[in-house]
Amino acid sequence: MIDTRRLRTLRAVADHRTVTAAAAALHLTPSAVSQQLAALEHEVGHRLLERDARGVRLTAVGRILLDHANEVLARLERAEADIADYTAGTAGEVTVASFATAIGLVVAPAVGTLRDKEPGIQIRVLDAEGDQSLTMLLDGAVDVAVSVEYRGAPGEDDRRLSRIPLYSEPFDVVLPRDHPLSSSTGAAGAAGAAGDPLPGPDAAGAEPADTSRPPGTVTVADLAGETWIGPYPGNPCHDVITLACEHAGFTPAFAHSSDDFRAVVALAGAGAGVAMVPRLALRGADLSGVVIRPVAGPQRRVFAAVRRGAERHPLLVPLLDTLRHTAAALRQVPSP
Repeated sequence: MIDTRRLRTLRAVADHRTVTAAAAALHLTPSAVSQQLAALEHEVGHRLLERDARGVRLTAVGRILLDHANEVLARLERAEADIADYTAGTAGEVTVASFATAIGLVVAPAVGTLRDKEPGIQIRVLDAEGDQSLTMLLDGAVDVAVSVEYRGAPGEDDRRLSRIPLYSEPFDVVLPRDHPLSSSTGAAGAAGAAGDPLPGPDAAGAEPADTSRPPGTVTVADLAGETWIGPYPGNPCHDVITLACEHAGFTPAFAHSSDDFRAVVALAGAGAGVAMVPRLALRGADLSGVVIRPVAGPQRRVFAAVRRGAERHPLLVPLLDTLRHTAAALRQVPSP
C-alpha cells in the first residue's frame, strides 16, 4: 500500500524541483525526503525522478503517480472537511496568506466581521505576495491563500486547488506632473473613468475598443520608450505589467524597483519614471506629486484559494463567504 505521506513528499518535490527546497517546505531534512522517495519508488516498483540541469524532474511514471496523488490528497482534505462538519467543529485557527493590498481591503474587514459572528474561529494572517501564498498553501503552511492571476500561476483547472474569485481591478498609470501624457487634455474624462465602479471577476482582461475609451485614458503602447518604476521580478504585478507591454510590442525598461506601491508613487512624483499601479493600491498613497490616468487593458484579478477538498471545511466556509461578501462591496467604491 502506498503511504500518503510519501505522496505529499512527491508533490512537494514536483512543485519545488529540488529535494532541498522540498525538504525545507515540509520541515524535513533532505535525507528524510530522499528516504521517503526511495521507499515510494520501492512501493510502486519504478523510478519516479531523474536529474536534469535545474534539479530533478518526474519520470513518466512519476507524472502518472502525481496525477493520482493530487486526487488522493484532495479526497483526504474532503474527508477531513466532512468529519469536521459531522462533529460540528466551529472552533479553531485558520491561517491566511495574502498580499498587503488585499489584507487591507478584504482580509482585515473579514477578520473583523468573523470576530463578532464566529468568535470560535481565530484567523492568523501572513503577508505574502501572490506567488508565495500559493506555494505556502500547497505546502500546507497556510489554509487559505489570497492571490492574483499571473503568468505561471496554477490555472482554474489545477487539480490541487479550489479557487474563489473575489474582485478584479484595473491598473492606472502614474505620471510625473510634467510628463506630456499628464496634460489637462481630457482630464475630465479621465477623472470620470477613475471613479467608475470596479468590474466583477468575470469582466477582467478585455481591452476596450478605441471608440469606447474615455478621454484621458492612456494606452500601454503610449508608454513605450519610457523609464519604468515597478515591482521586482517575481511579484505577480511585475508579470502582469510586463505581459501587457509585450502585447503592446515592447519590453518595459525598469530602472527602479519596489514592491511597495507607495514608494513607486513617490518615485514617479520625483520624476524618476512612469508606473502602472493596481487602482485600489493607490488608496492611501500620497498622490499630490503625480497625475493618475486610466490605462486600457491590464487587470489585476484577485482570488482566494484552498486545497481542493477543503472548501467545505466548517472553519473555512464562514471565512470564504465573508471574503466574497467583502470583495463584492469593493465594486461600489470609487478609486482615488
